[in-house]
Amino acid sequence: MTAEVFLDTNILLYACSSATEDASKRKIAEELITRSTFAISAQVLQEFIANALRKPKLGISESNIDATLRMAAMVRVVPITHELIVSAVILRRKFSLSYWDATIIAAAQSIGCGIVYSKDMSHGQDYGGTRVINPFL
Repeated sequence: MTAEVFLDTNILLYACSSATEDASKRKIAEELITRSTFAISAQVLQEFIANALRKPKLGISESNIDATLRMAAMVRVVPITHELIVSAVILRRKFSLSYWDATIIAAAQSIGCGIVYSKDMSHGQDYGGTRVINPFL
C-alpha cells in the first residue's frame, strides 16, 4: 500500500475525541483521514490506545478503539524494526528531536512519505526530506 502522508498519534486522537473543545480539530482530523491516502506506524497505534485509555476527558470509547484498529487494517502500518530504531536514533541526534518524534519521522521516511501531519512537532520543519505540517494552525 502506498501513502501520500503519514499521521501522528494526535490526528487519530482528535478524530475520535468527543470533548467539546476538540470539535474543530476533530473535523480537520476526520477530513485528513477520509480524504488522504495515509500511513501510520505500530508506534502511532500503541500511543493512540494508551492515550485513549488514560485520558478520559477525550471521551474515546472502546468502540472508537475498535474502529481505529479496523481502519488500521486498511492502511499501511509501518512496523517497528531494528533498522527503524537505528534510523530514529540518527534523526534524534541530527535534529535534536525526542526519540518518539524521531521514530515517527523515521517510519514516514522508510516508506517514502514526504509529509507528516502532527500537532506536536515543529510546523514546516524539514527533517531530511520529510516535512511536518500542523493541520490545526
